Order: sequence, then structure tokens, then C-alpha cells
Amino acid sequence: MLTIGLTGGIGSGKSTVATILVSLQIPVIDADAISRSVTQPGGLAIVLIREAFGDTFIAQDGGLNRDAMRERILQAPDAKARLESIIHPLVGEQINLQLRHAAQTGAAFAVVDIPLLIEGAARWRSRLDCIWVIDCLPSTQIERVISRSGWPLSQIEAVLAVQASREQRLACADVVIFNDGINLEQLRMLVLDILQQQMLRTAA
Repeated sequence: MLTIGLTGGIGSGKSTVATILVSLQIPVIDADAISRSVTQPGGLAIVLIREAFGDTFIAQDGGLNRDAMRERILQAPDAKARLESIIHPLVGEQINLQLRHAAQTGAAFAVVDIPLLIEGAARWRSRLDCIWVIDCLPSTQIERVISRSGWPLSQIEAVLAVQASREQRLACADVVIFNDGINLEQLRMLVLDILQQQMLRTAA
């Protein structure tokens, strides 16, 4: 089974490519969704977060108090690393479980959708057979986010500033899908073509 890491900046169309892959019956593991699940009420991270940070950081519903944690991270930057040291291993375990399940079902490919893959490249590189980067022009990213979310430009620029740069993503890519100036069907055909090429290389 070929394990593909899928990533791309905000507005790149990464989620659209993930949806295309799902429609092709390819298992797609959503790292963000897993991360959210372990901090929800009853999530695997809650007891550990309570032990590390205290009751203040657990909301009334039993999940992570995100507002309190966000404020803590702003005041004490080391809190982010402490939180990640709790969440990342749990997310990794869940991803491994889902990858093993995909392999047991005979899947030829499995995709791990990781928005911050490049930022954590050292942690992920050895666990992935290849990295797909969904790319487009920065101006296109901004146009798409404004169109779908209505965010002000300053908010979009703030998000772009904390994400890996386009150059950093491209430097880590084994496959680049340039999702700019094409329609959905053309993007789908591009994804199909790349999958076929990878299947041939794997068979060889």
C-alpha cells in the first residue's frame, strides 16, 4: 500500500482533492478531524490536558476549553509545545490504526490529509511514501478564501503568515498538483492521471 501525505495552504483546494480521492474509494485519513476528536468531551487527550494544565482548561461540556488555551498560549508560548506533546502522539496512534485498517482491506493507496505537514515534516517524512502538495498562486488563495468565507484580507494574511511558505511546501513535494486556472473535472482527471502514474511506478 502506498501512503500519500496530502497538504496545501489555505485556499489551495486541498479539501477538494481529498473529496475527489474519497469519490475514487481511496481511504483518506483526516489528521485535523482526529485532532479535534481527541480534545472533544470524552476524547483521549482530556485527562492528560487536565493533568498538565488544570481544570480551567476543560470546558463545562468536558472538552478542551479552546478560548482559555488560546489565551494561555499567547501568554506562555511554551504551552503550545506542551499541548502538542499530548495531542500529537494520540493523533499519530489513531492515524496508524486507520492505516493498518486500510492495508488490511487491500487498499492500493491510503492518503493522510495533514494541513500542517510541512511544518512537521521531520515527524511525518519517514511515515509517508510520498507527499502531494496542492499548489496555486497566492492571489488565488486569497480570492478563494474571500469568496467562501468572507474573511477580511488582514485575517487571511495572518493565516498565511503562520503557515509554511509556498516555497517550503514545493521544496518538500514529491508530487505537485497545480490547482489554478482549471475546473473541477480537469482537477479530477489530473488526480486520476497522477494515481495511475504512481501505480505504474510502484508496480515497476
